[in-house]
Amino acid sequence: MVGAQKARTLRVIPRFTHFAAIDWSGAAGERHRGIAVAMMAANDRAPHLVRPSHVWSRGEVLEWLVEEAPAQTIFGFDMGQSLPFADAGAFFPGWADSPPDARTLWAMVDAICADDPHLGVSSFVDHPEIARHFRRPRTKLEGAREGDLFGGGRGRFRVTEAAQATMGCSPTSNFNLVGAAQVGKGSLSGMRLLHRLPREIAVWPMDPLPASGKVVVEIYTTIAALAAGRTARASKIRDSLALAQALAGLDCAPSLLPEVITDHAADALITAAWLRNHAGRGELWHPTGMKPKIAQTEGWTFGAF
Repeated sequence: MVGAQKARTLRVIPRFTHFAAIDWSGAAGERHRGIAVAMMAANDRAPHLVRPSHVWSRGEVLEWLVEEAPAQTIFGFDMGQSLPFADAGAFFPGWADSPPDARTLWAMVDAICADDPHLGVSSFVDHPEIARHFRRPRTKLEGAREGDLFGGGRGRFRVTEAAQATMGCSPTSNFNLVGAAQVGKGSLSGMRLLHRLPREIAVWPMDPLPASGKVVVEIYTTIAALAAGRTARASKIRDSLALAQALAGLDCAPSLLPEVITDHAADALITAAWLRNHAGRGELWHPTGMKPKIAQTEGWTFGAF
């Protein structure tokens, strides 16, 4: 009986008609060339860029998702939904105001950063108690700024990031805000976006999968690149020939793009195609390492297992 119940659960997946991937950015300022939005319909032969010549703001991505994107769309955001929790039993261990779950964390980030424009997060990472847990960029006055509770080394990781590593990826800690590979700022600004989504838009795995409607998930574009035949070290693509080869590995036709493209656009295009191929796989919605407590606190990367 349990096996039959599990099998039925695995089949309850929305019938998505469109698959969107957003290469995100946590950089300062209003508009960012590091943001790219790609879309693919279920019957398309190739993904395409949404507003290909446009320089997006984070607020515009939120507006497009809520007001313009098709109703039956899965949206993959290349950012961390949350911070590590399981390793220490809290996001900010030892702090009485540490949030109990991801949605409360999103609300805290957005509230503390209420005066930060463009979904910025400077006020959050500079908060005197919270800053103790982050490795922040050096300044002329202070030099390197590693909080006394950062933990040293590469920092703290979520359970899903450990799963990513077993797949051949090289995740970075969301508590690390230093270096070209850091994703912490983008993840925190993304939490402000997640907090502002209407509640009828599901954010998986914090919300159960609805029978229909829009669903937002976390993605890691390297997972899509690996499925397209790239390696983790060569996951970034900046020319149309390499992009065509990667899309062919995902059973897609080439996208009509200039000879030279940005790696952000390529990441979004490949991941939109990957989502089209894999969003219907029941086992990816029920990864073995994603226990209920982890789902509500740390979240999960769709495709990590």
